[in-house]
Amino acid sequence: MNFTLQFFFVLLAALLLGPRRACLSVGVYLALGLVGVPIFAAGGGPGYLLRPTFGFLLGFVAAAYVTAVVAARIARNMRFFPLLFATVLGMLAYYALGMLYFYGLSNYVIHMPVTWGLVLVNCFLITLPGDFVLCLLASLLAPRLMRALRPILQ
Repeated sequence: MNFTLQFFFVLLAALLLGPRRACLSVGVYLALGLVGVPIFAAGGGPGYLLRPTFGFLLGFVAAAYVTAVVAARIARNMRFFPLLFATVLGMLAYYALGMLYFYGLSNYVIHMPVTWGLVLVNCFLITLPGDFVLCLLASLLAPRLMRALRPILQ
């Protein structure tokens, strides 16, 4: 099992940059990886589209958008619990897209059948605790970073 801080930085981008800029920054990251810059966990290149886990990279865009939209609506004052709620909803969007892609690509494109049970255990339950910790950390760190970055971002 790989552990990276990619998801953590997606959450921070969402909380600090807002929906449009967060999605743009994550989209640029995906584009760079797909053209071959080795920035994904196992490299890069267009072949990544045929990896079942590529859906989780796409899920970063969903997570950035959902987290940023929810945070903009309920966490304007950058309080911890509203930020945590926004990041957890973003995390659920990330997992939903990632697991759907994993299941669909595995079963219908590369013909390596998996069950929903296997996807749920391997792609959600095993990684959920670590990603929840990243939600907690992003929710704690974002208000401090925002105070420092506010002059630059305006």
